[in-house]
Amino acid sequence: MSGSAKYQLISESPIGPLGVRIRNGLVCGIDFLDRRFKPFSSGDLLALETQRQLRNYFQSGGSEFLLPLGLLGTDFQVRVWRTLARISRGSVRTYGEVAHELGTSPRAVGNACRSNPVPLIIPCHRVVSASGIGGFAGATAGRRLDIKQWLLQHEGVHL
Repeated sequence: MSGSAKYQLISESPIGPLGVRIRNGLVCGIDFLDRRFKPFSSGDLLALETQRQLRNYFQSGGSEFLLPLGLLGTDFQVRVWRTLARISRGSVRTYGEVAHELGTSPRAVGNACRSNPVPLIIPCHRVVSASGIGGFAGATAGRRLDIKQWLLQHEGVHL
């Protein structure tokens, strides 16, 4: 599939359209899209609930996301993602801190963050480098880093 056909929801947000993939009753992906993608919903109950929770997050900071997830990754990636899911809104941890907790390297944590299929829901944006903001979704500059900065400021974190 190409374009918007692979998404069951395209939700407008302050950081641009978000493409949400849902498979077998599970949210399995969120992509940061460019402005050519227009809002859309398949209308299924999970798409509507995901839309509600995304709006709540962007409008008021809302509560944590409570959505059924279909996380496809290695055992290690899933361990990292579960650790990231416990980082509360308004808090950050460094790649090194997460690595120390898991008995691995900061680079391995960064690689798992880059592979995170559901950013925002698994808050990889809350992981920063010891010397600043770090990267986001494989980028160290540009739009992706601007998104990370916006998300952190939205949650009350100022680096």
